[in-house]
Amino acid sequence: MTTLASTSDTLTRDALAVLQPGFTGTTAPDWLLRRLGEGLASVGLFGRNVRDPEQLARLTAQLRAERADVLVAVDEEGGDVTRLEVHQGSSFPGNLALGAVDDTELTRAVATELGRRLAACGVNLNWAPSADVNANPLNPVIGVRSFGADPDLVARHTAAYVSGLQSAGVAACTKHFPGHGDTAVDSHLDMPRIDADAATLRARDLLPFRAAVAAGTKAVMSAHILVPALDAEGPATVSRRILTGLLREELGYQGLVVTDGLEMRAIAATYGIERGSVLALAAGADALCVGGGLADDDTVRRLRDALVAAVRSGDLAEERLAEAAERVRALAAWTAGQAGSGAGRIEADPEVGLRAARRALVVTGRDGFTPLVEAPFVAALAPVANIAVGDATPWGVGADLGELLPGTLTGAFSDGVTAQEILRAAAGRRVVAVVRDAHRHPWMARVVEDLTTARPDTVVVEMGVPQAPPRGALHIATHGAARVCGRAAAEVLAGL
Repeated sequence: MTTLASTSDTLTRDALAVLQPGFTGTTAPDWLLRRLGEGLASVGLFGRNVRDPEQLARLTAQLRAERADVLVAVDEEGGDVTRLEVHQGSSFPGNLALGAVDDTELTRAVATELGRRLAACGVNLNWAPSADVNANPLNPVIGVRSFGADPDLVARHTAAYVSGLQSAGVAACTKHFPGHGDTAVDSHLDMPRIDADAATLRARDLLPFRAAVAAGTKAVMSAHILVPALDAEGPATVSRRILTGLLREELGYQGLVVTDGLEMRAIAATYGIERGSVLALAAGADALCVGGGLADDDTVRRLRDALVAAVRSGDLAEERLAEAAERVRALAAWTAGQAGSGAGRIEADPEVGLRAARRALVVTGRDGFTPLVEAPFVAALAPVANIAVGDATPWGVGADLGELLPGTLTGAFSDGVTAQEILRAAAGRRVVAVVRDAHRHPWMARVVEDLTTARPDTVVVEMGVPQAPPRGALHIATHGAARVCGRAAAEVLAGL
């Protein structure tokens, strides 16, 4: 006989099981450990939770002491978006660089090594790869996070990345379904809208997700984007037509569906996180990511109570909540079965990221270029970082040039600077201008043009999506701003 108390306990545990909350600090707070004991099955980690691999391993061990099969998720794309190496920059060049090389075996090797490192730290779910087709060069949030603008290329590298990552025992979470590439708005800040027709979306944006499903991706992340051709009523995260009709029924996907962060304004400012959580589960999501900006016990309690109340009011079917919780537990069981058998059997390849970064370079003007022998002045023209990337991770070529050419000076400049100010700061030294997505920042393009006019020997290093024509005595397109991208560019400048 089922009692009211046992039904209530089951609802509460299921409601906790579908949450993926974050927290602050480099050790697990008491409230989080208590919630794990009550049924919470997932935890999301961010840059604020990571100091170094040893600390991260201690943190994940602390979580597993409370719940052995806990899903520990992180947003570790490599490249510009890194959490494992948030304080020093990534050892992996990122998707655009891998797409530029277009060697799927290299992409698989990079993802395998990245997965090996995550598994060694106790992380078993990675919110990656980005399978977005970079159809809009002005996209403020995807850019170098995409493998490129060609759907077939993105599809084959997405599949390679998924297989490589999961060979290390770390579940891949392919994102951002049904494709965030053709947007001009960051969903962290507002609701993006894609007005392409359904035929275009299926031929372009959905192709990489079909490849990910075929490759066996264990999770798919929804995007907070409005796609009227698929559903004019609401964004993908809360759309049954998209998450159930398209992803489940048309693409045949049966794994875990994870939402993007529900605290992002596209959802929070439209529905509120409680209502957004209910709508997302009802639409077909299984796990609710929250914690990039909301990371406390009160948030977990509010969401748990909102889900339980929705079941009791009839706004959310009890069977739907139970199904979602079971999918979370099933993935947790898979990852628990992989522990010790995934990363442990993979030989470390610590240089694979640097090898990939070197191969991704496109150098214009090399034939007439004499390597630098005197310490230059590095002018980093810095745009405002998007929220996915964050502003804590260093980038550029200054540190590596300083190693190779001692005495190198570096200056950071923002909107409003003039070429003359940079030349005065350089004090006669040769200038290395480092830019990031200059095509999206007119001030940056203007400064580079003025610099190369005033000093034709200026070297330009483009670390974003290379759209503008090459300028300067030497132009290096790195296809990303990861630490290894800067190292690879510095080696060229120094003649190595």
